[in-house]
Amino acid sequence: MNTTTPRIFIAATQQNDGKTTTSLGLFAALRKRLGRIGFIKPVGQRFVDVEGKFIDEDSVLMDRTFTVHTPLEAMSPIAVEPDFTRRYIDNENNEFLVRRIKNSFDRAAWEKEFVIIEGTGHAGVGSVFDLSNARVARHLESKVIIVVKGGIGRAIDEIALNKALFDKEGVEVLGVLINKILPDKFDYVRDFAKRGLARLGIELIGAMPEEPLLSNATLGQISRTIRGEFINGKSRSRRRVQKVVIGAMNSTHVMQYFKPGTLVVTPGDREDVILAALSASALNGAEGEAIAGLVLSGDLRPHPSVLDLLSHSEVPVITSPLDSYTVASSIHSMTVKTLPGDVEKIDMIQSLIERYVDIDRLLGKL
Repeated sequence: MNTTTPRIFIAATQQNDGKTTTSLGLFAALRKRLGRIGFIKPVGQRFVDVEGKFIDEDSVLMDRTFTVHTPLEAMSPIAVEPDFTRRYIDNENNEFLVRRIKNSFDRAAWEKEFVIIEGTGHAGVGSVFDLSNARVARHLESKVIIVVKGGIGRAIDEIALNKALFDKEGVEVLGVLINKILPDKFDYVRDFAKRGLARLGIELIGAMPEEPLLSNATLGQISRTIRGEFINGKSRSRRRVQKVVIGAMNSTHVMQYFKPGTLVVTPGDREDVILAALSASALNGAEGEAIAGLVLSGDLRPHPSVLDLLSHSEVPVITSPLDSYTVASSIHSMTVKTLPGDVEKIDMIQSLIERYVDIDRLLGKL
């Protein structure tokens, strides 16, 4: 296996702490400094079908964003399908999986100046099939950055727990990146976390404030989550939602919630709320941005005349078989992933990494 190309393993204390955000930003920052950058996600849990092959969605994102010039199957050697763990326990094949990961790394590192390795979940994820993040990092002879969600006590406790597993595997943790820090507590959290980590012999390599744009779902993402269907305005599926309200009050009261970025969820037979939204949209210009859109819940449709008005409006409308409460709860608990083509988000991620992560210090430690 290639042991000469510099590499870094991006780990985290749990899912959705910001590994992909970090990988995206680091890829752009390192490409400016070093040139050709490689990427691999050795073990992927969320995958898409690309020409009959299961490819981790983050590998697809990186390739479509940066044109990595590595075969997708090399960037995503192992996709954990629903019965993967059962099949492994029935017929252990660790040597084959390790060889596949190493061979894929060699392809990902070919003619590259640096390789970013993205982990999955916390340090122990994958232990059931003998490929925890810590063990994969050891197999690939990589040092590690741990990403953790903003905080002090809990964040440091989780870092200590995850670092223990890396230590057990003989993997060096270069530093920590604290992500999603509340802006009004940013300086306070960064200062105390830095000092708290130092007591454990761990360096704070970066700290980033929470940025609402990165966690706001698009209408398209929401539609898929609530098993929805666009009946109007599908071309605006990339419009972002900042707030969700349930339109269960009368139309007079609901009007106060009609603001740009707000998604109004209402039963499909609440024609008073629907007509109020249409009226507000007509008064707010051609783009109809009085609200982000409407979700008609409960598999209910308004009168055909109201549907006709909706079809001639600028308001994106999604129908869902779920009730209003379930729709709102599902949106609230969504995991909002960065998607290929999310130019605004990707640009912001690159800017945040450049500003808040000490890239030169990281390279120096390598």
